[in-house]
Amino acid sequence: MMALVAFSLTAAAQEQKKALVELPQWVKNMKFSGYGMVQYQASDQENAESNAFNLRLVRLALEGRAHRDFYWKAQMQINGNTYDPDKSKTDIRLVDLFGEWQKYEFFKVKAGQFKRPFTFENPMHPITQGFMSYSQNVSKLAGFSDRTGEHGSNGRDIGLQLQGDFLKNSAGRNILHYQVGVFNGEGINQKDRDNRKDIIGGLWVAPVQGLRIGAFGWTGSRAGVGSKNRYAISAECAKDDWTFRSEYIHSQGWNAAFTADKADGVYALCIAPLLKEKLHVKARYDLYREAKEWNRSKTLYEVGADYVFNKSLQVNVEYARVNDRTAARHNYNMVDVELDFRF
Repeated sequence: MMALVAFSLTAAAQEQKKALVELPQWVKNMKFSGYGMVQYQASDQENAESNAFNLRLVRLALEGRAHRDFYWKAQMQINGNTYDPDKSKTDIRLVDLFGEWQKYEFFKVKAGQFKRPFTFENPMHPITQGFMSYSQNVSKLAGFSDRTGEHGSNGRDIGLQLQGDFLKNSAGRNILHYQVGVFNGEGINQKDRDNRKDIIGGLWVAPVQGLRIGAFGWTGSRAGVGSKNRYAISAECAKDDWTFRSEYIHSQGWNAAFTADKADGVYALCIAPLLKEKLHVKARYDLYREAKEWNRSKTLYEVGADYVFNKSLQVNVEYARVNDRTAARHNYNMVDVELDFRF
C-alpha cells in the first residue's frame, strides 16, 4: 500500500512536470487520504484507575476507479494493539480491500473485505459517529470486540454483498435501501474456519429527507463457539446539523467464555448544534447486557461537546458516568478528550 502511495505521489509529480509518458486514467483518478485520532482518557474505576494519552486510530487509504463503473478502496490502520494482552505491540492491519461494481444504483456488487451490513452505526466514520467510541452493543455485536471472541475486526469481514437504492419519490430521492451479503464469519484477514458462511442483511425506508428507519438480520456461526443469530432495529434523523439515533440489538449464541447464550443492548443519542456546523453539544445513553440480565449490565451516561475548526480538524470533550453491575464498585467516572484530523 505504501508503494502505491509513493507511486501515486511520483505520478502526480511527473504529471506536473509534463512527463512525456501518458499516465493511465485509473492512476489519475487515484486519491490518497487518511485521518488520525489522538486521545486522552482518564477513569477512576476502583482497582483499574487509568490516566493516559493514546493514539486511538491512524488510517491511510487509497481509492479510485479502475473503470467508470468500478470503484475500489484499500485502507490500512496503525495504532497500539489493544487486543494484545500486554498492549506493547504496534498493530498494523489491513482493514479494507474491496471493489464494487456501481453501474446501477439499484443493484451494486461489492467483493472483498469491508464493513458488515449490520446496523446504521457500524459503517459510520469514527469521527462523524460522534462519541469517544462506538456504542457497546455495536462493539460487542457487530464485530469490533465481538462477544464470540473473534479477533478485533473493526466491524468488518470478507465476503460478497449486493446493495442498492430504489423507489424514487416525486423529488427524485430513493425511499428504499437494501443490502445483503455472505461472509466468512471470522473477521478481517481470516479464512473461514468452519466452512459455514454468515448471512447478513438489512432494509430501511427513508420516508422524508434525513429520516431512516431500518431492520437488520444476521445468522451464522464461528468455529469453536457455535451459532450466532442477531437482529437490530434502528432509527435515525439527521437534518439541519441535528442528529438523533437509536438502535437495539439482540443476540442469541454463546459468548467466548460459554457463560451466556443471549445478550442485548440499546443506545440513544442526540447531537445538537449551538453554532451550526461549528459547535455541538451531545448526550448518549448506552446500555449493554452480556447475559441479557440486569445484574450483568453496563450503562454509560455520556455528555460532551465538539468544536469543528474546519472540515479537516476538530476537538471533542466528553464525560461519562458508568454503572457496571459486574464490577465490585458499580459506579465510576470517565473523561475523554480527542483531537481529530483528516487529510
